[in-house]
Amino acid sequence: MPTVEASIAYKHENRLVQALRQAGLRLTPQRLAICRYLSQSKDHPTAQDIYQVLKPEYPSLSLATVYNTLETLVALGAIHALGDAGDDATHYDANIDPHINLVCIRCHTIVDLPTPTVAQLEHEAEEKSGFRILGARVVYYGLCPECQRAEPRGNGYHD
Repeated sequence: MPTVEASIAYKHENRLVQALRQAGLRLTPQRLAICRYLSQSKDHPTAQDIYQVLKPEYPSLSLATVYNTLETLVALGAIHALGDAGDDATHYDANIDPHINLVCIRCHTIVDLPTPTVAQLEHEAEEKSGFRILGARVVYYGLCPECQRAEPRGNGYHD
């Protein structure tokens, strides 16, 4: 029986593939591999990350194909682009369900934190403002547990 994690990855992959189909794009092996990689990744990869991982298996893959596919998926609303991890790179997130992104300001790790509160806030914002919310991103910045352990005491953050 598939794990919950595998089921979620499969759901994300299908959504990405359907978005490309609906946009009229050919589903090349490279595009399918990009969708699969994104849907299985928990690391919010950059285009360069995706390219480096997939290039050995897909020798004809170009960095331009990776960027173009990612830009198309972002434009279609199928993935999110996160440009605020502090490392001058755009990271991509296939999880478009309401959630919080936690960004480590030192190592630039991005972690998804699922929470119903984000969806509740979107609903409340719509009711109070009359806006039709098309999407939202909640990002918290701080230090991940690993970077906290490496942090000397007395750093001035919250002593």
